[in-house]
Order: sequence, then C-alpha cells, then structure tokens
Amino acid sequence: MTMREITIDHLGDIARGAAILGTGGGGDPYIGRLLASSAVRTHGPVRLVPLDEVGDDAVVLPVAMMGAPTVMVEKLPSAEQVGLAARTLATYLGKELTHIACAEAGGVNSLIPVVAAAQLGLPLVDADGMGRAFPELQMVLPTLYGIRATPMSIADEKGNRGVLDTVDNHWAERLARSATIDMGCSAMISNYAMSGAQARESLVPGTLSLCAELGARVRQARAEHADPVARVVERLGGRKLFSGKVVDVARRTVTGFARGEARLSGMDADTGSEMVLKFQNEHLVAERDGITEASVPDLICCLDRESGEAVTTEGLRYGQRVVVIAAPADPRWHTPEGIELAGPRYFGYDIDPVGVSA
Repeated sequence: MTMREITIDHLGDIARGAAILGTGGGGDPYIGRLLASSAVRTHGPVRLVPLDEVGDDAVVLPVAMMGAPTVMVEKLPSAEQVGLAARTLATYLGKELTHIACAEAGGVNSLIPVVAAAQLGLPLVDADGMGRAFPELQMVLPTLYGIRATPMSIADEKGNRGVLDTVDNHWAERLARSATIDMGCSAMISNYAMSGAQARESLVPGTLSLCAELGARVRQARAEHADPVARVVERLGGRKLFSGKVVDVARRTVTGFARGEARLSGMDADTGSEMVLKFQNEHLVAERDGITEASVPDLICCLDRESGEAVTTEGLRYGQRVVVIAAPADPRWHTPEGIELAGPRYFGYDIDPVGVSA
C-alpha cells in the first residue's frame, strides 16, 4: 500500500503502525497524533513522495524529537518548537529546503515530520533513517554511508535553540544529549541534511506507507474479531516469541534515556516460562528462561494481547497481558558496520546478535 498524501484520516493508522515499528521507543504515539492532527487541520494534507522519486539535487531535512520517552509523556512539545528546529537549521545551511524526512520509525518521530512538512508547506519523503527506532542519534543508516549528523539544530519549548557542528556523529550524540538533558530531557532536533541522491541511497523506503498499513491491519483485525498480532507478524515476516503477563518493571531515566527491564510470566503455551525484556528507550534484548531469543538490530515489539496495540517501554505496567514478537531489520543493519553501530555489544550485552530466524 503506497500513499500519496497524509490526511487527518490517515493519522490514526500511521501512529498505531509507527508505535509497532518503534520497538517500544520513538515516543508516545498519542502525542505525535495530537500534534500532527493540529498541523494538518491548520495547514491541510501533507504530500507524500516515494523515495525513488526524490531528485538528485533535492535538499532533504529529517526532523525528530530527542530525549527520554518517559519525560515526553509529561513535557509536551509545541508545534512551534517543531518548526523552530527546522527553520534554524535551514537558516544556518543557507539552502532552500525541498523535502522533510523521518529520522526513525516511532510513535512520535514518524509524526513530528508531518508537523514540520505541514508547517513549512513541503513534501514529506516516504522513508526513514532506520526502519525502526534506536536510542542514539548516530544509529541511522546514513551514518554507514558517511553522511554527517551535523550541522544539526536543537530547540526547546522555551524558545532556546542552537546549532552543533561536531567532528563525527558519535560526538553529535554526546553533545546533543547533554543539551537535551539541560533542556529538560526532551528537545526537538533537525539533522542529517542530505541531497536527494544521498537520501535514495541511505534511507529505508516506504516507512510511512508501512506504518499506515500495519495500523490498518490492526484496526481491521479488531473489527473482524480476528487476531491483530498475527496480522502484524505476517506483514513483517517475523515470529511470535512469547505471550505473558507483566509481573515486574524496573525503569529509570538515566543520562537522558529510559533504561530498565521488564519481566513477563508466561501464559497459554508459554505457561511456566519467563521472558525478560531489556530496554534503553527501545527493546534491545529478549531472553526466555535465560536464553536470548532475539536482539538488536532486529525489531523486538511488545503488543497488547487483545488489541494488538504497541506497548511502549514507558507504558509497561504490572498486570498487562502482552505478546512479544520479533521481526527482521533492514539487511544493512546486519553488516559488520551495522552490528558495530547498533548491535548488542554496543549497549553492553556480551552476546552476538540473535536474529529472527535463529
């Protein structure tokens, strides 16, 4: 399913599907939907452009929210903050922007670019930089292609803004994270400005269309009294890992991230087993009875057992009945360079990546 524009009617499905691809992170989908609804209602539908139709000389600008999802729930961004980040970087670059893009697939970060595109009257590229969500800003496929994260802009809800220009993308993450913490652990950013040719080479195509399709599958399955989780697994080419009840959540906000783990007690065919989900904004490792079942860079998604809605890491609560699924990431994440950038060892887990087919 390929879309050509985003209207009010599309936003619910996009938010639902983006939360699934967000692997527990990427921000609260409800917040993203509220902001995008307001922007589209005010400025009209956003034109969606397939990645392969972006011209070589286009100027493509990703826009995203940076910070801890636990904070974003209480410290809501403003629509003006989104536009401020994009305009600040455009002014610094001295270039006329032609397209907005998504840095990642996530509940809020698939919809923040809709806000920017609506405000600025620009088309939005149907693509993103990861095909999922990751916690650190250097963890995008453009990094593997030598595309610089900086110059990047950062803005808060108080009107503070700045531009960073760093020696590499890891330093961009460190300095931007420090600034985000000082801004209250959430800020709006714009980075990885790239040409159309670079975008076509480095981005993951069709992300927003996929979000809308996943959201529609969940919605339609519920209307038909079918299994929405099975519909998601089928579309993503993944597999079900575990069905159970959340019995414990240890979560804390540290250095601008929501870090912790959740313990699940098995139900149905999984009765008698336990699964532990380890996360840093996003789910990173899933262990069943002490054995790793799946890990980054592949997607680990936690869905409500009945509704099929994604359960974010900040939304995990005792007693929830959930299904954990895994799905394959973009193949480029499984190259040696991709594993080094966002594999388990980067996050401190001394294991080799465990893929969905393992």
